[in-house]
Amino acid sequence: MFTQSSTPATPVRQQSAQDRAPWRDWAALALLMVPVLLVAVDNTALTFALPEIARSLEVGGVQLLWIVDSYPLVLAALLVSMGNLGDRIGRRRLLMIGSTGFAAVSAATAFAPSAEWLIAGRAALGVFGAMLMPSTLSLIRNIFTDPNRRRLAIAVWAAGFSGGAALGPIFGGWLVEHFWWGAVFLVATFLLLPLLALGTTLIPESKDANPGRVDVPSIALSILTMAPFVYGIKESAVHGFGATALAFMVFGLVMGTVFVRRQRLLENPMLDVRLFGNKVFSTAIVANVLSLFSMTGFIYFFAQHLQLVEGQSPMEAGIAMIPALLATIVAGLLVVPLVKRIRPGFVVAAGLSFSAVGYLVVVVRDHGHGPVFLLSALTILAVGVGAAETISNDLILSSVPADKSGAASAISETGYELGSLLGTAVLGSILTASYQHNLVLPEGLSSQAAGNSGETLAGAVDAAAALPAPLSDALTLAARVAFESGVHITAAIGLVLMAGAAVLAAVVLRRVPKAR
Repeated sequence: MFTQSSTPATPVRQQSAQDRAPWRDWAALALLMVPVLLVAVDNTALTFALPEIARSLEVGGVQLLWIVDSYPLVLAALLVSMGNLGDRIGRRRLLMIGSTGFAAVSAATAFAPSAEWLIAGRAALGVFGAMLMPSTLSLIRNIFTDPNRRRLAIAVWAAGFSGGAALGPIFGGWLVEHFWWGAVFLVATFLLLPLLALGTTLIPESKDANPGRVDVPSIALSILTMAPFVYGIKESAVHGFGATALAFMVFGLVMGTVFVRRQRLLENPMLDVRLFGNKVFSTAIVANVLSLFSMTGFIYFFAQHLQLVEGQSPMEAGIAMIPALLATIVAGLLVVPLVKRIRPGFVVAAGLSFSAVGYLVVVVRDHGHGPVFLLSALTILAVGVGAAETISNDLILSSVPADKSGAASAISETGYELGSLLGTAVLGSILTASYQHNLVLPEGLSSQAAGNSGETLAGAVDAAAALPAPLSDALTLAARVAFESGVHITAAIGLVLMAGAAVLAAVVLRRVPKAR
């Protein structure tokens, strides 16, 4: 099996795991997949509801931005704190508290009468969502003590997270089209009912045997680290990397440094930063972050290409991504038996290499002949993400003591959130800057049309729609050429990052033994 921490799980936890019938473990996993899917879907499903929300609640631009950002911002800020809280009070207990709160707030948010109500509801969902995610992964670590069964369970978990994120836009679009925007929130209440009814019966409790006292300053520092840093990333994605984004990110890094120093001094730290001294743990975290970075960064420009270059509707663009979603799930499941024959470090490296190849296809191919090459590139990349994140998650959990699985899971989940945000912010900002630099506007545009076109491809497409045919065609062609040149540059950067990560995984994780 993979290299394990020498610190054993508590005897009570081991005995209860041995006494449980296998079907109860898989039933528990089925229940745990509900919050995984919900949190992942909630990250992306709102996209399709935004136009209807803007119309029905008369939402302004700044308010609309906060409706989108408040949920992931609060979620990322609280993941580490909630993971630690689950270690102390019990992971199942925290999961049930989070599920109850998520269901109740979802119902209240569905009928929000104002933008302020909706923003507050999204923020509250971030609080309860942060209780759900670390609990699910750490409970899997304690339910499935057999390494082979645990890897399969983690593959299912990772597939649920990736699938939920990919299905979110399709799911959200269908609900808005057939019902109203509030259905995107209300459906969570009904989906959580099985977990609330059966969770305490089928899911065993687990927690840290020696939790220590609650350190309020550490909680505050963790929030002051994550919230400003994540906000800085999102600010750079929306407005470009400027002084405001830099200030927030620097402040977050400074608070993070203070947080780490405090943890090193505490006898019972909120987060055992010594975990990062384990090369297997820290390298697996990096692999997780970069896997999500590559996937979300690619989807960012791929979705724009399908809608603004190929002329597909948002729903059609979402459906076009289904093959990649299926590839992620299949790859995650297939690598589970593979690590019995190949060292896990090489499997992770191969997955990251697939991601690099996906970007390579974008770099070397001409995109002017339809979306087929981008679709194939995304599918190749998705295979790599599914393989890399499944094994890296297992390495993260198997390299720490069982009673620290909540903290490890919280770090892993934070990596997921950061990877998603960085993929959009970093590659998205580079793409936008390249587009603006390479755009050559045709003569004869009004100042307003030129200004809108110079900002984004979407602005150029909208401006072109209001122009006479010759000028409209010229503007559309110029905008697409500028956008595609930016895609090539962005893909080249993604290629270098993924290739470097593959080499890092192969070198650092090469000594981790094959699974038994």
